[in-house]
Amino acid sequence: MSMMTRSGAALLTALLLAGCATQQRETAAPNAKRQERLAAVRLDSAEAVRILNAHRAERGLGAVRLDPALTTMAQRQADAMAANDSLSHDAAGTFNTRVHAAGLDTVRAAENLGAGYFSTQEAFEGWKKSSGHAANLVMPQATRMGIALAKNPQTRYGAWWTIVLAAEPEKRQELSAGPLVPASGRGTTTFRWGPSL
Repeated sequence: MSMMTRSGAALLTALLLAGCATQQRETAAPNAKRQERLAAVRLDSAEAVRILNAHRAERGLGAVRLDPALTTMAQRQADAMAANDSLSHDAAGTFNTRVHAAGLDTVRAAENLGAGYFSTQEAFEGWKKSSGHAANLVMPQATRMGIALAKNPQTRYGAWWTIVLAAEPEKRQELSAGPLVPASGRGTTTFRWGPSL
């Protein structure tokens, strides 16, 4: 791993940890009014894209688009947090494991979590007020996003939010070493890559 990649990975890890170290919204004991508010919470993905792109445009950054694979990844994380009543990047498996499983580059992917927010706008406002989360929203390489909401009225926060941002996948280049051909050895046959001798 190059020094630049190591430092980039270290920075991303620090941002992720800093972003989730902040206090979430205080919640009251479950009551009828809170249950009613929670039932009304909806994720508006189009609004989420508009909010994020306006925020990025104010900083001279490019727009992102909604990505189905990232949305699926975000939904699994939100569902796991809601099921476990746990605001944790490890609720659905470690972030690195989930990123690799989705075929993403860990240095060019980020995740924000939130809980207790009762609208898409409110979730973004919370992320913008947290330095680690805010840094993820303006990741320069980001071109795609996935966002999800899971609800569980039996948990502390009720509403559980996840947004995943990522750059375009890097194109992999195949290098051909030529055909595998026999190479004579002392009484044995071995193989090597390349043209026949």
